[in-house]
Amino acid sequence: MSESPRVALVTGANRGIGLAIAQGLAERGLHAVLAARSENAAEREADELRSQGLHASAQQLDVTDPASVARAVADTTHEHGRLDVLINNAGIAIDRGQPAGSPDFEKIHATLETNLLGAWRCCAAAIPEMRKHGYGRIVNITSHLGSISTMAGTNVSYRVSKASLNALTRILAAELKDAGILVNAASPGRTNTRMAYGETTRTPEEAADTPIWLATLPDEGPTGQLFYDREPLPW
Repeated sequence: MSESPRVALVTGANRGIGLAIAQGLAERGLHAVLAARSENAAEREADELRSQGLHASAQQLDVTDPASVARAVADTTHEHGRLDVLINNAGIAIDRGQPAGSPDFEKIHATLETNLLGAWRCCAAAIPEMRKHGYGRIVNITSHLGSISTMAGTNVSYRVSKASLNALTRILAAELKDAGILVNAASPGRTNTRMAYGETTRTPEEAADTPIWLATLPDEGPTGQLFYDREPLPW
């Protein structure tokens, strides 16, 4: 009997970078669970991957809802018996041009709830399942805008959320260094998605390459690092 494929849960996988990551992982032999707030949208894309002979399924998941996160992970592990890879791709960017000196706290709260706490919830739910098998890969999709070394003004909640996600990446990597679970972050760059406001230089497939690489690292691979085009970036 052949061994079942590793299972990857990809949030925000019904379009853009998330969909490209899910397809790339499925093409490499993993079972890709495409998670999105709209189960119908995720199912439509999973159907397309299955039509190509790839292992894929859909899962409804709202990262801002703790019950939804718990249910998605429980359903995934019940159906497949394992969860090996988590790609935290779901995110929002809703405060373009917003300065920190005149904050819109509703937008700040919504952004942190999705980009930081949403990813954190998913990690907290997935890690116990990864520990059961002594193997895991967590990839947090971040941004150049979250780099402390090049931090600038405007887009305040988005910048803060991604800088915080970077910090969470380092913390989890340190906690899990002896558990067989590698935790890294990847910046996709200016990618052609609905969040890019037309300022794009890269396709979703190009942006997906580094997260796919990090999701399939060997056991001796890096952990607690930030990458762009498979090269380290300063935090």
